[in-house]
Amino acid sequence: MLGTTASLLTLGACTDAGGEPRHTASGGISTPSSRGTSRGPATPARTWVAEENSRPGDREWHLSPRVIAPTGMLSAYASHASARAGDAVAVYVDSRLGDVVVKAHRLGHYGGQGGRTVWRSGSLPGRPQRPPVIDADHRARYTWEPTTVLDTTGWPPGTYLLTVTSGGQSHYVPLTIRSADVTGRLVVVNATATYQAYNTFGGYSLYSDGATRHFENRARKVSFDRPGDTSGARTLLLYEIGPIQAAERLGLDLAYLTSGDLDAGTPALAGAAGVVSLGHDEYWSRGMRAAVTSARDTGTNVGFLGANAMYWRVRFEDAGRTVVCFKDGSADPLGDTAEATVKWRDGPVPDPENALVGMLYEAFPVQGPFVVRDPGFFGFAGLGARAGLSVPGLCGTEVDRAYPIAGTPPTLQVVGHSPVTGEGIGTTFSDMTYYSTPSGAGVVAVGSMLWCPALRGAYARYGITAASTAFAAAVTDNLLRELATPRLGERRPARPDLDAVGASPSTRTGSGGPVAPA
Repeated sequence: MLGTTASLLTLGACTDAGGEPRHTASGGISTPSSRGTSRGPATPARTWVAEENSRPGDREWHLSPRVIAPTGMLSAYASHASARAGDAVAVYVDSRLGDVVVKAHRLGHYGGQGGRTVWRSGSLPGRPQRPPVIDADHRARYTWEPTTVLDTTGWPPGTYLLTVTSGGQSHYVPLTIRSADVTGRLVVVNATATYQAYNTFGGYSLYSDGATRHFENRARKVSFDRPGDTSGARTLLLYEIGPIQAAERLGLDLAYLTSGDLDAGTPALAGAAGVVSLGHDEYWSRGMRAAVTSARDTGTNVGFLGANAMYWRVRFEDAGRTVVCFKDGSADPLGDTAEATVKWRDGPVPDPENALVGMLYEAFPVQGPFVVRDPGFFGFAGLGARAGLSVPGLCGTEVDRAYPIAGTPPTLQVVGHSPVTGEGIGTTFSDMTYYSTPSGAGVVAVGSMLWCPALRGAYARYGITAASTAFAAAVTDNLLRELATPRLGERRPARPDLDAVGASPSTRTGSGGPVAPA
C-alpha cells in the first residue's frame, strides 16, 4: 500500500525573513539542518558564491503583485538576455506614469534576503515609446530609444532582475550575467528561449495571439526585443528562482548561462562539473542539445529539475535575438531537414528527448503525489524515506514518464514512480529517474513541473503542503550537491530497473504525442 500524508509527519517547514524555505525537524525523518554527518560530497569551504552571499542582501528585488504595473502603463526590456560582466546593457522603458528609476538586483540567498541590489539609477525621464513592428510571422519587435545604459563592470555572474519603477508601480526585466569559465562548476541555465515562447507582449506568443487566443494565429517567431508580459519575469519567478536560491544558499561553485549561450557554445560546457536545467525548459535548439550531450559524454553531470524539457525544437536567428518555432514542418522553410522546428520526437528526423533526459514528456494537465520507489537513491539520503512514501502535490501539472523504447539509456533507474490523473487523460505516471554513462556522468530528472514551484512554499491550489516543500527542498539540496561534484556516475553508478516498473512501450498514453518512426 502506498504511504499517506501521515507518513511525512516528521517533516516540517517554516519560512525565514527572506521567504526561503528552511528545514525543521519534528520527528524521525531528519532534515539537512538537523544532521551532524555528511550525506554526500562535501561543499567547498569557501567558494566565490559563498563569498558573494556573505554580503548584505536586501528585499528591494521583491515586488508585491499589488505594485506590478498594468500592461500598457509601464514596461521595459534590455538589449541583452545574457551579458558578460563589463558589457554595456541598454534598458528601454515605456512609461505612461512619468519619470522612472531602474535598479539591478542579483538573486541569491544573502542570509535569507533572497537578493542584493548592485546598481540603481537616479530619476530618469519616462515617456511613451513607439508601437511594435509586427511582421508576417507575427513577430512583434520594438525599436525604442534607450532610457539608460548599465555598466556591468564588476558584476558577479548570476541571475539578475532589473526593476523599473514609476508612480509607485513596477515592471521586471530578467538579465543573466554569464560566466566566462565553467570549468569544475555547476552550470545553472536560465531558459530564456522558453521565456519568449510564452511571452504575449506585443500581441503574440508561440501559442496564440493575445486577442483571440487561437493557436492558428500564433507567432512563428518571437523576439527578445520586447518586454515580458504580466510582471515581466513570470517564468523565472515561478520555475527558476527556487533552485537558484537553493544552490546559492549551499555555496556551490556555480556558473550561469542561458539558452542562447548554450546554442552559441560560448563558453563551451566541456569541463563543467554539471549542468542544471531548471523547472520549465521546454524550447531547445540543436546547438543547445549538442552542447549538453557533448558535455555529458565527456563526464559532465546533468540535472533536469522540472518536466517537459526539450520538447520543441527551435532555431535562433537575428544574432540570437529571435527564437523560431513553426510547430508545423509543412510551414517551416526548413521543415524537411533536421532543423525543422517541430517536436523533437516528430519527423522528418525524430530525435526524442529521452536519449538525454532519460524520459519523455508525458501529459498535461495532471496532478498527484510524489511516490518514492527506491529509498536507497542518493537524492533521498538522510530523509528516512521508505518505498511507497507519498508526498502530496509534487507531481503535476506537466510530467515526464520513462519508456522502454529506443534511445532510453540502458542504465536508467526509476527512483520515483507516481500515479497522476487528469481530465481527458485518466491515470498515467510521473517518474523520477537517474542514469549513469560510460563517461562517468550522472543524469537525474525529477519528472514534474511542480517540483521547483514547491521549493517556494506551500501551494494550496495543487495540494502542496509545508511538508511537501520540506521534502522537495531536502531532495533538491542532495541533488545539487551531487551534481556539483564531478563524475557522479562513477561515484554512484545507476542500478538499471526500468523493466521491473512494467512500463508499456506505447507512447500514446499521455498527451505528449507518439514518437515518430525513425
